[in-house]
Amino acid sequence: MSGYCRIAPGHPLHGPYHDREYGFASRDETVLFERLCLEIMQAGLSWELVLKRRASLNAAFASFEVDRVARFGARDVARLLGDPGIIRNRLKVEAVIDNARRVQALRDSHGGFADWLDAHQPRDKAAWVKLFRQTFRFTGGEIVGEFLMSLGILPGAHAPDCPVGIRLAKRQQRVRASPKAKARQRLRASAPKAARQRVRASAPKKPR
Repeated sequence: MSGYCRIAPGHPLHGPYHDREYGFASRDETVLFERLCLEIMQAGLSWELVLKRRASLNAAFASFEVDRVARFGARDVARLLGDPGIIRNRLKVEAVIDNARRVQALRDSHGGFADWLDAHQPRDKAAWVKLFRQTFRFTGGEIVGEFLMSLGILPGAHAPDCPVGIRLAKRQQRVRASPKAKARQRLRASAPKAARQRVRASAPKKPR
């Protein structure tokens, strides 16, 4: 989506997103969940439409706070499908709610959404898509690819000569050299094993 760098600057909606969010890393669960949900909502539609309705989507989906969305039930689904300010697609709405519960499960298996992403890096887009389809609902190739590019996990968010991309690349170099980043890299190799151990420890024991 590096062509975005040609059309976004100066646009009232695309400009701020391009300059302040697109390609920017985050470990905040709410940011990650909102970004995934917005990509799901965008499927088959334009990104500009999603940005226009972003405020309404945040209001309708409890600011994309995972625990609140995970508690949504049939009455909430009916409310959302009747809300003209959002994208009223039942499959997408139900996927957002179910995915909130799946993010909750990642806390138990990996420590959280960001830690789950860390544990599976690096990998190519095809491998990411396969993993997301095993873990979440409504996560096809374009959705997963844009989600990961939007966080800088996959390359391609910005053109090589984009000032924002250049600034981000320098920032990422500093981050990768930081002690915290190096510690996370050391943990990645052991994360799957640790996750399996947590699952085994929490599993109910069979009676003898």
